[in-house]
Amino acid sequence: MTRGSRSSASEAFSTYLAEIGRDRLLTVEEELTLARAALNGDTRAAHRLVTANLRFVVKVAYEYRAYGIAVPDLVQEGNIGLMKAVQKFDPERGVRFISYAVWWIRAYIQNHVLNSFSLVKLGTTQAQRKLFFSLARTKRELDRMSAEHGADSDGEDVEKIAKKLNVKASAVEEMTRRLSGRDFSLDAPLGDEDGVAHLDFLADDGPSQETKTATAQQRALLEDRIATALSELDPRERFIVEQRVMSDEPLSLKDLGEHFGFSRERARQLEIRAKEKLGSKLEELAMQLEWPRGGPPPELEHDRAAA
Repeated sequence: MTRGSRSSASEAFSTYLAEIGRDRLLTVEEELTLARAALNGDTRAAHRLVTANLRFVVKVAYEYRAYGIAVPDLVQEGNIGLMKAVQKFDPERGVRFISYAVWWIRAYIQNHVLNSFSLVKLGTTQAQRKLFFSLARTKRELDRMSAEHGADSDGEDVEKIAKKLNVKASAVEEMTRRLSGRDFSLDAPLGDEDGVAHLDFLADDGPSQETKTATAQQRALLEDRIATALSELDPRERFIVEQRVMSDEPLSLKDLGEHFGFSRERARQLEIRAKEKLGSKLEELAMQLEWPRGGPPPELEHDRAAA
C-alpha cells in the first residue's frame, strides 16, 4: 500500500468514526421496541439497532490492534458480528442487546485475527484460541503485579502464566514461539541493503555454481570431441553410430541391415567395429574425464552430437 492510499484509507476511517458518532444511543424502551420489530422482519428497525451500536464495535476492535491487523478491517468484521447478533437476539430474555452482541462481535473479530495472523493455522482448538488471546494480557498482568510488589520480572514466568490460564507450561512456550515468529515475505528486502532479500540466504540443495560450470564445460568438450570423432568415420559407420547409439529411438539390427541391404548378423558386426573405432578415437578424452571402461560414455546414450 502506497503512502497516498494509506492516507486516503485513514481519512475514510476518520470520516466513518465521525458519522457513527452522530448516531444517538438507544434507551432501554427503544431498544426493546426495535428488537421486537427486527425479530418480526422489520429491516428498518434492524438497521437502526445496528447503527446505534457501531461505536461499540470500534471500541472492541481497538482491543485487538496489538495483533498487527488494520483497525478498519477489525471494525468491518465486528460489524458483521453485530448484524448477526441482531438476527439472533431475543428481546424477551431481559438482557441488553449490546451485552448479547459483544459475544458475536468478538467471535468475528477473533476469527479474523486468527486467519490473518499467520499462514500457519493457529487456534485449531478452543484451548489454543483462548491461549492465543489471553497470553499477552496475562503476561502484562503478572508484570504489573510484580512491579507493584517490587519484584523483578522478565515477563517470561511460564509456570505462573500456565497456572493462571490453567494450561500446560509446554503449551505456553509453544504459543509464545508461534506468536513471536511472524510471517514475512522471502522477497522482502533485508535491512537497507539494495537488492538483497531473505530469499538470497536460503540454502540451495542443487549443484553448486562451480559444479554447474564444470559440467557445462565438460559437455561442451564432449560434444566437440564426439563431432570430430564422428567426422573421421566413413559415412556407413557414422550412420550406424547415430542410429544405434545416439538416437532416442534406435533402429533394430534388422532395420539397419535392410537399410544397407545385408543380413542382421552383418549389421551387428559393423556396429561392433564402428563402436570400437569411435572408442579408440575418444580414448584420450575418456581417460581425461574418467569414463568407465567397457562401453560408450553415458552422454552418448542421451545427446545427439552434430556430425
